[in-house]
Amino acid sequence: MDAATNDIRHIEVAPGVRLAVKVSGTEGKPALVFSNSLAADLSTWDEVAERLAPHAHIVRYDTRGHGRSDTPAGPYSLAQLGQDALAVMDALGVQRAVLCGLSLGGLTGMWLGAHASERIAGLVLANTAASFPPAQMWLDRAASAREGGLGQFIEPTLQRWFTQSFRDAQPERVAEVGCVIGATAPAGYAASCELLAATDLLPDLGTITCPVRVIVGAHDPSTPPARGAEIVDAIAGADLVTLDAAHLSAVEAKDAFADALIAFLSRVKFA
Repeated sequence: MDAATNDIRHIEVAPGVRLAVKVSGTEGKPALVFSNSLAADLSTWDEVAERLAPHAHIVRYDTRGHGRSDTPAGPYSLAQLGQDALAVMDALGVQRAVLCGLSLGGLTGMWLGAHASERIAGLVLANTAASFPPAQMWLDRAASAREGGLGQFIEPTLQRWFTQSFRDAQPERVAEVGCVIGATAPAGYAASCELLAATDLLPDLGTITCPVRVIVGAHDPSTPPARGAEIVDAIAGADLVTLDAAHLSAVEAKDAFADALIAFLSRVKFA
């Protein structure tokens, strides 16, 4: 369910770095920015964006080093990823938005909530965590990606991202996600792995004051529900929604994910 190529525009977010961006939904509705996980692209959000179209002005983008975006040389920092999102918003004239990020995208959202609060009306942090230990695992993955590409990671990643029941019921959709994983630039994946190895935002979470909804997958081995609860405990007023899904809950539990977003948007103040 890949986004149509002719719907994609490229926005320069730093000198020589352009990100692939897709805008949809309803002009004049609240702005909702989606940020994808490691080894994914903006097609992650296809099902949810379709459901949200009447309720939001939707911006999706491929993180640097992913999808159709450029892959600048690393290292990458979380501040860079946050500034990339802000540059996309600036280029589109979006002053304030709810940011919905999954996994790496959720980490980007936490950084924005802590460091660019004037631009963030609310956060939906899905299947994510404030840190991703052990660091050595990510450094090993980065080295393996640079040496052998992403093909080696497709099957193990799909096993973590989807429950077996979803894989059996929706093999075509799972195969599409596998193609996205395999097509991810090794250099971009590796630089992002190294970012995950080095990041711990837990000390910053207490500074986030906007409304926050944390979504966890009941069957998520990558960021188990306890990691989402850790975020909720650290951010005043944050709430928790548990979905019947593994890691890529926006695909596996698309309707429940969309319902959680619609309900959240209805209580966020953008002014």
